Amino acid sequence: MKTLAYGFPKLGEKREFKSLLEDFWKGKISEKDFIDGMNSLRVWMASLYSGYVDLFPSGDLSYYDFMLDTAISLGAIPKRFGDYKGLETYFQMARGAQALEMTKYFNTNYHYLVPELEGKDFRLFKNIPLEEYKILKEKGYNPIPKIIAPYTFLKLSKVLKKSPTSPIPLYELSKIESQKDMEDYLDAIFPAYEEILKDLASKGVSQVLMEDPALCLDMEDWEWDLVEEVYGCLSKHVDIYLITYYDSVSNYKRFVELPVKALGLDLVSNRENIQNIREHGSPEDKILIAGIINGRNVWRANLKEKLNLVEELYKINKNLIISNSCPLFHLPVSVEPEDSLPEGLKERLSFAKEKLRELQTLKLAFEGDSQALKEVELSERVALTGVGVKEDIRKRIASLKEKDFQREKPYAERILIQQEILKLPLLPTTTIGSFPQTEEVRKTRTAYNTGKISEKEYKDFIRKQIEHVIRVQEEIGLDVLVHGEFERTDMVEFFAQKMEGIATTKHGWVLSYGSRVYRPPIIYGDVHRPKPMTVEEIAYAQSLTDKPVKGMLTGPVTILNWSYYREDIPKHEIAYQIALALLEEIKDLEKAGIKIIQIDEPAFREGAPLKRRDWKEYFDWAVKAFRLCSKAEPQTQIHTHMCYSEFNEVIEYIYKMDFDVISIEASRSKGEIISAFEAFKDWDRQIGIGVYDIHSPAVPTKEQIRSVLERSMKVLPVELLWVNPDCGLKTRRWEEVVPSLKNMVEVAKELRKELVRT
Repeated sequence: MKTLAYGFPKLGEKREFKSLLEDFWKGKISEKDFIDGMNSLRVWMASLYSGYVDLFPSGDLSYYDFMLDTAISLGAIPKRFGDYKGLETYFQMARGAQALEMTKYFNTNYHYLVPELEGKDFRLFKNIPLEEYKILKEKGYNPIPKIIAPYTFLKLSKVLKKSPTSPIPLYELSKIESQKDMEDYLDAIFPAYEEILKDLASKGVSQVLMEDPALCLDMEDWEWDLVEEVYGCLSKHVDIYLITYYDSVSNYKRFVELPVKALGLDLVSNRENIQNIREHGSPEDKILIAGIINGRNVWRANLKEKLNLVEELYKINKNLIISNSCPLFHLPVSVEPEDSLPEGLKERLSFAKEKLRELQTLKLAFEGDSQALKEVELSERVALTGVGVKEDIRKRIASLKEKDFQREKPYAERILIQQEILKLPLLPTTTIGSFPQTEEVRKTRTAYNTGKISEKEYKDFIRKQIEHVIRVQEEIGLDVLVHGEFERTDMVEFFAQKMEGIATTKHGWVLSYGSRVYRPPIIYGDVHRPKPMTVEEIAYAQSLTDKPVKGMLTGPVTILNWSYYREDIPKHEIAYQIALALLEEIKDLEKAGIKIIQIDEPAFREGAPLKRRDWKEYFDWAVKAFRLCSKAEPQTQIHTHMCYSEFNEVIEYIYKMDFDVISIEASRSKGEIISAFEAFKDWDRQIGIGVYDIHSPAVPTKEQIRSVLERSMKVLPVELLWVNPDCGLKTRRWEEVVPSLKNMVEVAKELRKELVRT
């Protein structure tokens, strides 16, 4: 039996990836130094893999995003980027003024760049899989090249067409839905894929790891027919090791019949895959890649249970490889440097490096190694049960009634009360919440955390930052202000540090997109709020201005989905615990005179299962968790914010959340989400359209902002529209933020005048 691992986090032990990328963007290092540094990271990853597992891939380290790499390999480069000029064009596609749309990779918090298919003229443009393979091969390693499969690539791509009526570049994006379109695009990209494999084979490659997680989505028979045909052709050139993850394959019988060498199944995220193996067996002429080590959560595996499963699977199919259940990039690199976790918690944790060790231990134990067998026996003792139990919280959850999930008055009545109090103009302007976290802010926070300055000195500094951002917003002319969130590291981590039952790490960084990293908290006990979390800063900001200042909270579903959560109680109970803590915070904000409270839920869509048959159960409790925490007084206007997900697919569930205002991303998606409201005829809530992309350093023109708003006004009554960026401004610089917001406010004011005249 062999072991396989893939998707190891590319950050490096000290976030070397992030430093290289940002230094290159800032011009601090040359292109050669950047590439040499990235290649050193590739070699580091290969050396780590080879110390623990038998098989590992090349292709785990992309300069920005693996979907972008695949698009470039196939020549899927939209014409607006002009001739390809290496990394200059690469990063223009990733983060330039007209960058590709960004959205979540299936039901995870990793953001991928959506390939845009402009026509069907594809070819092998740049064999990135071969280049990455050769780098490691020349260093003495023997990796398996890893590639995104054609079907998954097309399912995650969108067709791009330029609007013929727009005076400025405005593009329409749409998914590939019909059988004919899928057939046509598979025919178009197949030759490029074939050339990639031929080139690899010519260099001695005999095996390719092909990631095809879209096979876990809902699929029709005709889609399976196409997938079978594609693999039948591609398998003529190399042995294909096909891996799927995040859910069960949609049709087990069709899956195991695919003409490939090895079949990979996620045996952690679902029960269906293992049930199908037990009931229908596993073809003995194909290798079974059993994803048995959890690639998405941080708890140490019960290796005794896993070993029993390995032995069971080996009896079914002796051509067995054990692996992680999904890519390991959802985890921090290693738990080793953590030295301040709650007592007894570190011993229960397993990050990416420790997952490799678990695979190694299982293999050795299976082969009868005595030391490994001892470790397997010891692993039973680290099961997480009964930790941090709070009986009063559990009783509150058990006693919840339907009325606890409903606001006192319906929206139609609430909005009249709110309008009378707030007196906002047509097309009110605001931001999502955060403002630039400068080097000074980060250094001062570090000085406070390390004891170099006192709590009073730190709070005085934060107050000065808040006062500055209030004055800047007033000068720009925004209608609803925010306090800037200078005291916050991350929108989830900040609240995790204020709640009991949740731990945070020092070094547990995970990549979200590009160079953006965050540290997911670890929910290990019953969650509660010992004291107010945000009231001091929000109330101070409100005292500085007559304009309304939003209270800023992160919602329960996002805190849950962006944390590593405990597995000994149902997810919905954890969500309700967090919601009750947030409800207490909202009541305190109301007492402090805050009239608008924003509860961000960017992970609301992301947490949905891949299969639509499972959506109702998830969205039922996700909606209820939001409604539980947002049970504010009628006069309090509740906002929520969502970004970078396919929200148009779940608009009916979003509406059930019963907020007053929602702000959404609409810039990178070229306003595509707005079309969702054309189908949802009963939409009556206020909506803030994200009119410019904060993930790009480019300052949006007034024409670009106006085009998004004008498109919105064709679908929605102008009385419902707010104007805002598409996400927080934390990662941007002041010299980008101020002119961008000025353009945004000027467009809103110009449109108001035009609407009054008409």
